[in-house]
Amino acid sequence: MYEIFVVCYLLVALALIGLVLIQNGKGASMGAAFGAGASGTVFGSSGTGNFLTKSTTVLAVLFFVLSIVLGNLTAKQSKPDDGSDFFQTVPALTEQAPAKEDAVNDIPVGN
Repeated sequence: MYEIFVVCYLLVALALIGLVLIQNGKGASMGAAFGAGASGTVFGSSGTGNFLTKSTTVLAVLFFVLSIVLGNLTAKQSKPDDGSDFFQTVPALTEQAPAKEDAVNDIPVGN
C-alpha cells in the first residue's frame, strides 16, 4: 500500500513539473501584441489558460493530499532497530572503564 502511494506521488510530482514548465509566463503574451504570431493556440485562443490552470490546480491538490497521506503512514510506522544508534553500537561510550588501582589514585586532593 505504501509503495503504491509513493509511485503515485512520484507520477503526480513529475506531471506537475511538466505542466508548470509547459505554461507560458505573464510576459509571454507581450510578443503577440506586437505581431509575434500564434501564442498559445494549441488549445484555442481562450481555452489554453483554463485547461492548464485547472489541471495544474488538480495536480497540486492531489500532490498535497498524497504528501499528507504519506506523512501519516510514515509517522505511524515503528522505527526498525537496525543498530544505527551511535550509543548502542559503541559500548565503550556507554560503559565506564574500570578504574586502575594505582598509587596515583590514592593521593588525596587537598581542600
